[in-house]
Amino acid sequence: MSDESQGREDNKPQADAAAAEAEAATTEQATELDPMEALLADLEQLKDQRLRMAAEMENLRRRTAREIKDAKSYAIAGFARDMLQVSDNLQRALAAVPEQAEGADDNGLKSLVEGVELTERAMLAALERHGVRKVDPKGQKFDPNFHQAMYEVPNPEVPNNTVVDVVQPGYVIGERMLRPAMVGVAKGGPKEQAAAAEPGPISPEAEKDA
Repeated sequence: MSDESQGREDNKPQADAAAAEAEAATTEQATELDPMEALLADLEQLKDQRLRMAAEMENLRRRTAREIKDAKSYAIAGFARDMLQVSDNLQRALAAVPEQAEGADDNGLKSLVEGVELTERAMLAALERHGVRKVDPKGQKFDPNFHQAMYEVPNPEVPNNTVVDVVQPGYVIGERMLRPAMVGVAKGGPKEQAAAAEPGPISPEAEKDA
């Protein structure tokens, strides 16, 4: 074996040792960087969790505020519905009074009629102060969400499905339908759009879930 070959053989262990040291140094450097990268990843994850939690808390706050507002606005819905039945009975009592009796000299009957009328107005005024208001859909396009059709009226002079008669007015509480109006609907007229129904109240089915 030549001296040159012998020299290469002698230097090979040294070269292998140097390569091993370089690899070890690279591995050590990579190991030193991994904890930093892991820490940054943990911080990013914590930041994302904090943002999600803040968004959930804000949604919960808004939902709770909305539920409290709805509870205040619609808590008397059942009571108001019962009072409307009392109002209907007062109106029936007034309708049962003969027209001749209203103009008679019987001060007792006249005072009774005036008292019933005053009672009904006071009741409706009290309900209105609590968000209950009357809806008169006459002239509007029939909407099954807001109106209950009782009969059809042949009338070619107005658009088809127009409310031409109100048997019993409807009522809303806040933005919800409390009681649909009972109406008579035109039939046989041109298929044109009648006046739009008043915006705001939801359907009676949705109101029942309140």
